[in-house]
Amino acid sequence: MKKKFKVEVDCANCAAKMEAAVNKIEGVKEATISFMTQRLIIEADDNRFDEIVQEAVKACKKVEPDCEIYV
Repeated sequence: MKKKFKVEVDCANCAAKMEAAVNKIEGVKEATISFMTQRLIIEADDNRFDEIVQEAVKACKKVEPDCEIYV
């Protein structure tokens, strides 16, 4: 499954760190975060997708506590 989410991130460096953190989550096939478009795209296992999205939100908050991801 592949879904897009709106994300508010303050800098390109933070977006890159968040992308790396999300890609480390088990079950994630590919994740990209674009600072320019303020988009997060996650491709992950269908059967755990909702759980993976919640883990991604937590991982992003660790990198930048004031980021917002609209799930």
